[in-house]
Amino acid sequence: MKKFKFTIQGNKYDVEILSFDDNTAEIDVNGTVYKVDVEQNVKQVKTPKLVRSKVEPSAGADMAKTSRPAERKGAGVIKAPLPGTIIDVKVKPGEKVKMGDKLLIMEAMKMENNINSDREGTILSVKIKAGDSVLEGDLLVEIGD
Repeated sequence: MKKFKFTIQGNKYDVEILSFDDNTAEIDVNGTVYKVDVEQNVKQVKTPKLVRSKVEPSAGADMAKTSRPAERKGAGVIKAPLPGTIIDVKVKPGEKVKMGDKLLIMEAMKMENNINSDREGTILSVKIKAGDSVLEGDLLVEIGD
C-alpha cells in the first residue's frame, strides 16, 4: 500500500503498510510483519453552510413585473411575460383593439409567442419596435378606454 521511512532515536526504519481494516493495520517494519491497533479520532466533516442575505426590493420597485393570474385584467399596460426579442408589432397608437386581439409577436426561448390584448380599448402608445430586446416586466403597450 504505502511505504514510509522513519528515523526513531537515530535508527532508520523502512515501513510498509500492507493492509488496514477497521482500526487494525498490518505493517512490515524492516522485513518483520506486525499487527498494530490504531487509535483513530474520527473527525466529522463539516459541510459549509451557504448563507444568503434576504433581498428586499428597492424603493420605487413596488410594482409587480407581471400581473397575477387571479388579478383583474385591464390595468392599462401590457408587459413582457419573459425576456425575448420583438419580431413584429401588429398595432399602432390610436387603433381600437378587442380582448384577445394580437398586439405583437415576441421570440422567447426559441419560440414565437403571441402577445394578446387583455382588454378592449384604444392603443395609447407602443413602447417597442421590431428587433427590440426586452426583459421580463418591460412595458410593451399601453391601452386606454
